[in-house]
Amino acid sequence: MMRPDTDPQIRHLHLFRDMAQANFVNLMTASYDQIFPPGLEMIRQGDPADFLHIVMEGSVELVGQWAGRECTMAVVRPVSTFILAACIRDAPYLMTARTLERTRIVLIPASDLRSMFRRDPEFAVAVINELAACYRSVVRTAKSLKLRNSRERVASYLLRHSIIAGGAPSYMLGVEKRLLASYLGMTPENLSRTLKSLEADGVKIDGARVIITDRTRLTALVKPDALIDGLDAAADSIGPGLPVPQV
Repeated sequence: MMRPDTDPQIRHLHLFRDMAQANFVNLMTASYDQIFPPGLEMIRQGDPADFLHIVMEGSVELVGQWAGRECTMAVVRPVSTFILAACIRDAPYLMTARTLERTRIVLIPASDLRSMFRRDPEFAVAVINELAACYRSVVRTAKSLKLRNSRERVASYLLRHSIIAGGAPSYMLGVEKRLLASYLGMTPENLSRTLKSLEADGVKIDGARVIITDRTRLTALVKPDALIDGLDAAADSIGPGLPVPQV
C-alpha cells in the first residue's frame, strides 16, 4: 500500500513531472510500496526486468558481475529511479541490485510503464531525456576509465566532487571507500595507496572527509576536460554514479 507522502515525491521527479495527472494516478495505482532489509539482493543481472524501481528511503548498490568478479556501477539514493532502460526495452537486467541499508522501494510494473510510454507524449519525452542523460553520463565515465590512470581517476573524482559541492575545500565522501574503489576500477588497497600518494598533489583524506589543500596542484594533475568532467545538471542528477558529497 502506498504511503500518503509517496505520490508527491514521485510526481516531483523529472520522469513523471509533466505527464497527465490521470496517467500518473494510473501508474501509482498499479505500483507497490515495499521495505527491504539491508544486504538483500533485490534483482539479479540476467533476470527479466519486471519493475521500475524508485528508491524512497535507504540506498541501493548496482553491481556488475562476471566470472566470479564484481564491481560497483552506481549507488542510488532517494528519491531516484533505476533500471529504466531495461523496463522500456523489455530486456534483462544488466546489473544486480542489493540494499546497503533498510530501504523503501516503490515498484512500478514494467508492462504498465511501456504502455504509458506509448500513451502519454510528455512522459515519453521525459523517458527519452532521462535515458539520454544516463547515456552521456556512462560515456563520460568510460572515457575517464579508459584515458586516465588510477591516480588521475581518483584525483579527478575528488576534484569534481569538490566542484559539485560548490567549490568546497572540504567535504564528506558520500559512500564507503570500498564502494568508491570498486566504482573507480580499483582494489581497496590500491585506492588507499593512491589516496596517500595524492597528499603531495593537494588533497588529503581524513577518515571520510576530503580536504583540498592545494587546488592548483590538484587541478594540474587532473587536467580537467569539459567533455569528461564538465558539470551536466541532468546527467549528474539521474545518471549512474555515486551520491553527491556532503559538505
